[in-house]
Amino acid sequence: MMRITNPKDFWAGTLYIFFGTGAVLIARSYPFGSATRMGPGYFPTILGVILALLGLLSLFRAFRSDGDPLGSIAWRPLLAITGGTALFGFLLPHAGLPLALFVLIFLSAAISENFKFGWRPALALMSLIAFCVIVFVKLLGVPLPLVGTWFAGLV
Repeated sequence: MMRITNPKDFWAGTLYIFFGTGAVLIARSYPFGSATRMGPGYFPTILGVILALLGLLSLFRAFRSDGDPLGSIAWRPLLAITGGTALFGFLLPHAGLPLALFVLIFLSAAISENFKFGWRPALALMSLIAFCVIVFVKLLGVPLPLVGTWFAGLV
């Protein structure tokens, strides 16, 4: 009988296989294309297969190598990051990209025990927001609103 000797690798591999298989199944409804002319299903399918293969490798390691038992789940950071991402998705159309990014980055950083807000983190926050706006909206032309519906009448 095979015995799991590395629970961390086992559960990581299980998650990788789950998400990789999910990506492949979702991408099936999109045209695949070819390596020279990629369709919208190409990238998620390839990444999903790679992720599932890495999951199989991790599962194999779970039965072959010794590892530490699973620790407790860090619920506070997990909920803050997940909640911050969901809040970003909600705020993006309503408040615009800069404000939604501000909330996402600030909430994600504030959950850290070492977080102190000063002029350096504020400068880094503003620089990251400006970088994202310039790269994604201006250079790549991604249609993200800079001003959301809440502020559309003010501008």
